[in-house]
Amino acid sequence: MAAQEVARDRGLIRAVGTWGLAFSIVNGVVGAGIFSLPSAMTAAAGDKAALAYVLCAIAMAAVVICFAEAASRIPTSGGAYGYVDAAFGPLWGFVTGVLTWLASVLACGGIAAALADGIAAFVPAVDNIAARTLIILSVIGGFSWINIKGVDPAARAIGVMTAIKLIPLLLFVILGAFAIAEMPAHDYAPATGENFGKALILALFAFCGMETPLAVSGEVAEPQKTIPRALFISMGFVVVFYVAIQFVAQGLLGPKLAGSATPIADAMAVVSPTLGFVILIGASFSRLVWIGSDLFGAPRVLFAFARDGTLPGFLGALHPTAATPHVAILIHAAIAAALAITGTFEPLAILSTLATAGLYFLACAAAWKLTREGVALFGKPLGFRGMGAAAILGMASMIVLTALAEWAEIAGLIIVVMGSVAFYWAQAKVKQRH
Repeated sequence: MAAQEVARDRGLIRAVGTWGLAFSIVNGVVGAGIFSLPSAMTAAAGDKAALAYVLCAIAMAAVVICFAEAASRIPTSGGAYGYVDAAFGPLWGFVTGVLTWLASVLACGGIAAALADGIAAFVPAVDNIAARTLIILSVIGGFSWINIKGVDPAARAIGVMTAIKLIPLLLFVILGAFAIAEMPAHDYAPATGENFGKALILALFAFCGMETPLAVSGEVAEPQKTIPRALFISMGFVVVFYVAIQFVAQGLLGPKLAGSATPIADAMAVVSPTLGFVILIGASFSRLVWIGSDLFGAPRVLFAFARDGTLPGFLGALHPTAATPHVAILIHAAIAAALAITGTFEPLAILSTLATAGLYFLACAAAWKLTREGVALFGKPLGFRGMGAAAILGMASMIVLTALAEWAEIAGLIIVVMGSVAFYWAQAKVKQRH
């Protein structure tokens, strides 16, 4: 197994450090959704919205611990795909990889389309098919070039842009906190149990996204130390950040928050109309930077598939000078761009979130098994003592999350899993004949 994992990453440069990976994870989790999420959370949970974040943070903490443990033991290209492959074999590894990549490419297509629509709202002159297509191709093509140029420059660029995109939200928290200190408390209608459950689902989805940047694990320096540190730093920041944003938004808008289409911007406008407009621009910039993070991690899943012989070998090619998986990056970018331009991703968009729940379940189970078997490729792993409890809590949370979805959505997830299994068996038979 160790030889197989090393072979998968042969030729890659381990250059990504703790902060580069941490910024990429924050960028992957804190997307443009946070600019509209506070209103949905308040509509569902009233003044208990922040509590929903905290409860979901506990469940996600278990998943984060499992990812940190597994990544410290099997830090390879593809992230969760590598953990599950090492723990349960190539079939379940392939299913996990498909879920990881599918969630990423669907989300990338959707966010690129939303970015183009957002720009068109600001600049009516580009509200046409040709301009929209040019925007999508320019953004995805530009980030593809950055990621092909080198993993370290790409990580640094994403880090800088992530810091920039967080500035409007940090201003919102700081200035809003001073403003609400002078305002009276608001009254809210009590949340029902059913609506609070919806808030829990929204909050849990808001914490998803770390799996895509972790697909670059085969290019992380000192991965057994770097990956756990980056995960704990980034996800800890996200929890505090989300709760602070929710508190400030509620303090500024009160019950009106539930009916706001642009809650952060509307709340900021209470402090300053000019800053409210800055928040609207920040939402578009957040989408832009998120696309860069997706192209940083997700193509590595296709690369890992090719290196393991599951997909055509050309996807496993490395750039002759930058040592980046340039073909996999270009293929992923082309598919995401096609989805964004045609809009065909919309009927499947819900799979992006349900697929994430499925891969989290498998990753938690893999972390538990790898720990029990003492597998470790790069020296001493994290070695979390409560690994069994964390894995059980993480898996149970994902089961509950999936069960709360619509039956049609669950059926879609089952079809994806069954299709992945069928594809794997089919290509295995072809390989046996040759």
